Amino acid sequence: MVMHQRGQSTLVQMEIGQSGTVIAVLGGRGLIRRLDALGIRPGKKVTKISATLFRGPVTLRVDNAQVAVGFGMADRVIVEVG
Repeated sequence: MVMHQRGQSTLVQMEIGQSGTVIAVLGGRGLIRRLDALGIRPGKKVTKISATLFRGPVTLRVDNAQVAVGFGMADRVIVEVG
């Protein structure tokens, strides 16, 4: 678990229906490239649509697309909520 400043959280920690702007991806080139292909990159606005209990995938709206990312990936995306 990574410590964040106030107003920041990971995609996993966001509430369903909450929106925010991606400010960082904590990972290697492969993870950054994979998320970038889904449209999840710093500066992008994302809205959390749903999440499964117990470490399941997290579904997001990015632009006009709906994408699902695994729990591990979602936990490495830092978002400025609000």
